[in-house]
Amino acid sequence: MLRNNNVIDNTWKKGVQHMDEIRIQRRGALGAIMLTGAGAGASLVAAASGPAAAQQPADTLQQVRNRGELRIGAPPGEPWFFKDQRSGEWKGIGWGAGVALAEELGVKPVAVETTWGTAVAGLQAGQFDVLFAMDATPQRALAVDFPVQPMFYYALGVLARDGLAAKSWNDLDKPDVRIGVVLGTSPDRELTVRLTNAKLERFPNIDEVGAAFVSGRVDAVSLFHPALVMLRSRVKRGTVLLPDPIRAASTSAGVRRDVDKSWRDWVGVAIQSLYESGRIQKIYEEFLAFRGIDPKDAPALLREQWSRS
Repeated sequence: MLRNNNVIDNTWKKGVQHMDEIRIQRRGALGAIMLTGAGAGASLVAAASGPAAAQQPADTLQQVRNRGELRIGAPPGEPWFFKDQRSGEWKGIGWGAGVALAEELGVKPVAVETTWGTAVAGLQAGQFDVLFAMDATPQRALAVDFPVQPMFYYALGVLARDGLAAKSWNDLDKPDVRIGVVLGTSPDRELTVRLTNAKLERFPNIDEVGAAFVSGRVDAVSLFHPALVMLRSRVKRGTVLLPDPIRAASTSAGVRRDVDKSWRDWVGVAIQSLYESGRIQKIYEEFLAFRGIDPKDAPALLREQWSRS
């Protein structure tokens, strides 16, 4: 029995050793497979990242540098974008900001004429690189990007007839005061809520509300103040005022939505610099002077100066 047990024991030991050898062989083979797989995976990653990366379009900032041009979306409309029909030159706040940014980049500013209605589609299609003085609305932000920094501020104001007191909105909220607004605009919605006693007269466009002001059918016109300044220059009467409390809004710059956010972020830093240095205000004042308007008669784009306007 003892001998048989030894035989069984030896046989069992040999079997265990054989199984260990098989396990070691399998582990070695598995390790080789894993190493081979890892190498193949690395090769695939390298192959994918190389050609794929090469096929990816450059971000907008790099494209601008490569092209040597900054393409600026330019929807005609004062004081943002104005094309001198005699010289073909562009002027205005938006154009001036574009020229300033092009100088920073060392590239040429190029105007690409568009409309406000098609501006978002133009950015998406890459027709131009940036559009200044574009308000960042929730709907637009679904399609294009906006820097977080404001480009400048504007305020809801009035072009008031001579002799009309308008230091505050309460001064205007009287039954005998007639205020013209453009139907469906922000001023229309704002004053419908704010002024419950004044009589609001609604018109389809700025030209018609301006005509009503000239003819005396309304005592004041309410728009955001840069538009009021331009209206005042056309009708040659009244005073642009910002009643208290001032209702401020900011505008921005629209850019195409890139995976790389370098362009959006750089534009944000650049327009912040234009604001903080006062250069955006200087651009505005230069345009006003070009149109024969005394900048002293126009509220500033810098809200810090409104108390002194």
